[in-house]
Amino acid sequence: MTPAALAAGREVERLLDRRLPPAEEPPERLHAAMRHAVLGGGKRLRPALVLAAHAAAGGGTDTRPLALEAAAAVELVHAYSLVHDDLPAMDDADTRHGLPAVHRAFGEATAVLAGDALLTLAFEWLARAPWPDARVGLRAVRELAEGAGHAGMVGGQQLDLDLTGAGRADEADVHAMHRMKTGALFRASVVLGGLAAGLPEDGLSALAAFARPFGLAFQAIDDVLDVVGDAARLGKDVGADRTAGKTTFVDLYGVDGARRRARAAVEEAISCLAPFGERAAGLAELARFVIDRDH
Repeated sequence: MTPAALAAGREVERLLDRRLPPAEEPPERLHAAMRHAVLGGGKRLRPALVLAAHAAAGGGTDTRPLALEAAAAVELVHAYSLVHDDLPAMDDADTRHGLPAVHRAFGEATAVLAGDALLTLAFEWLARAPWPDARVGLRAVRELAEGAGHAGMVGGQQLDLDLTGAGRADEADVHAMHRMKTGALFRASVVLGGLAAGLPEDGLSALAAFARPFGLAFQAIDDVLDVVGDAARLGKDVGADRTAGKTTFVDLYGVDGARRRARAAVEEAISCLAPFGERAAGLAELARFVIDRDH
């Protein structure tokens, strides 16, 4: 991650640690599982996108606390999705971020409840955030709901299940699945950062346009790392997609072809940032990180 993104991740981590229910507070097992899911590591890429978008939109110190609240809410949604993704009924993963998956540490039933609790807590935090205009706060809740729900991340997860083990999927289906499963929450992240800064609609549209190729680049490199990555660096097993019978960008284009498409997508994403000038340096750095990362 870039230095700015790492600093943003640490700031959001402190907020999450402070705001999540203590593990000693009843029901203790549920709260311990929630904290395990959220505070167990990770890149904090989505919170970094919220804060970088807030900066690109001209947000200052007065609205940064609001952007931090939005970033924390997005990370709760992301964490919940990983808890449920790892379940035996889904990807059946043993580890996440180098630690036992929540269902391995706390049992399947508690993992389901922990994911449910994190998802609902995300919307509680976002709704309680100090939005200066209730209409903007409602828009923020809607954006996160659309990014996370049936037309976004959850719908993409269903498409992923439908395509898994069904033979080689075609290119259009794989792209559609990842636009929903991965890209929709990236879009929500940058739009929330813009909303926190008070960005008008045309600026929000530019941020949304950035998110689409950004998500494609991220997923293409994710698929490459599942083939050539190091499990210790990734914090999870490699080769899981092939074992599960999933069609990936590597299957469609090969390792080198997937990398080329990722680089082209990053250039497209950066071109969408032109309206923001130098303020978008943080978003551009995150886009470049996506294709250079090893985890």
